[in-house]
Amino acid sequence: MRQIKTTTLGNIGEDMNRHRWVVLAVGVAAQASFSMGFQGIPATGPLLQDAYHLTLDQLGFVLGAIALGIAASEVVWGLLTDRLGDRFVLLTGLLSTSLIFALLAMFGAPRIDSTPGVWLLGSGLLALGILGGSINGSSGKAVMSWFQDGERGFAMSIRQTAVPVGGGIGAAILPWIALHAGFISVFTTLALTSLLAAAAACLWLTPAPVQPPLKNVATGPVASTLADANIWRLFLASGLLTVPQFAVLTFSAIYLISEYHLGIAITSAVIFAVQVLGAIARVWSGRWTDRRKNRRAFVRAIAILAAGALLLLQLNIATIDIPLLSVVLLIAAGVFGSAWHGVAYTEIAVMAGASRVGTALGIENTAVFAAAFATPALIPLLLRYCSWADVWGGIALLCLMAAAITPKLKS
Repeated sequence: MRQIKTTTLGNIGEDMNRHRWVVLAVGVAAQASFSMGFQGIPATGPLLQDAYHLTLDQLGFVLGAIALGIAASEVVWGLLTDRLGDRFVLLTGLLSTSLIFALLAMFGAPRIDSTPGVWLLGSGLLALGILGGSINGSSGKAVMSWFQDGERGFAMSIRQTAVPVGGGIGAAILPWIALHAGFISVFTTLALTSLLAAAAACLWLTPAPVQPPLKNVATGPVASTLADANIWRLFLASGLLTVPQFAVLTFSAIYLISEYHLGIAITSAVIFAVQVLGAIARVWSGRWTDRRKNRRAFVRAIAILAAGALLLLQLNIATIDIPLLSVVLLIAAGVFGSAWHGVAYTEIAVMAGASRVGTALGIENTAVFAAAFATPALIPLLLRYCSWADVWGGIALLCLMAAAITPKLKS
């Protein structure tokens, strides 16, 4: 009898161990489906501008609208995730984003006889960000709850690869769909991917039977739990480090077309390369920092590398101005601007404590997406008074500020 009981418990443990990877896959699928739209739509920037007859300022507003919605709602969604559970919030986000994309396909896409106004498009994308922001923290908490601390950096980095992978897929296919089939098909494609991710979450996302403890176990109110100054320093550094990533993703196509007259195929390939290499960097960084226990030092190093790539880009533009070198440095800056995400998300969740994972991830996402909104909104304004070289150099300074702000104690 004892042997049978031991064997049964062992089988249950093996099933749980396998199922955590299923939960991770569901989290990746959910995040990737949302990222296809959030980061894939900017890859259609020149086509979007032409189809909707947008000025550069209006394009910046439209491309930043999703990020503004996410930034405005992330903390609320984080609190709801801690209270209502990750499964409920994740399904809410996926189903609502599918609905918004479907409505955009029906009412917010250009047709032969009509072109929707910028405010209709912007409002739809803002609503998409407000509702879709629930996907970020809820999928993150689901993953954190199934993995032990020695694996969380790796698991969260894999989950975070969904952002560049989904964005890379979006960058590869959405411009082609927009060019050949129009934005009705773009929004329909995104509605279907969100619906498929919701089906996967409904079938396979389950709560962890036993919540593995984080290093810190916070049980007090949110205000006292998140009073740690190091959390807010990492929050600010994350916001600053988001700028190079979204500057490259949002404006590299416009920059390369306007300055070097490169085609859509090449600019889409640049964004795809940033996303794929960024995904690889995130997985590697999660495993590496789990082993070395140096998450904060890694974030500082990445900030310095991103600044170096952007300063070299500024120097190239101002002197020899070789197009291929600009392309390579843009890719490098985008990859460095992407590689730190999983590491920083893991660190801020560990600092906040087990009972505040959703809230901590919500706060981190607020920093990231506030910067993701501000970047496309401000760059067109800066270009009225500055050159592209000045813009890239200014972003390099923000990266150096991030390196200085990041807390220096080992995680």
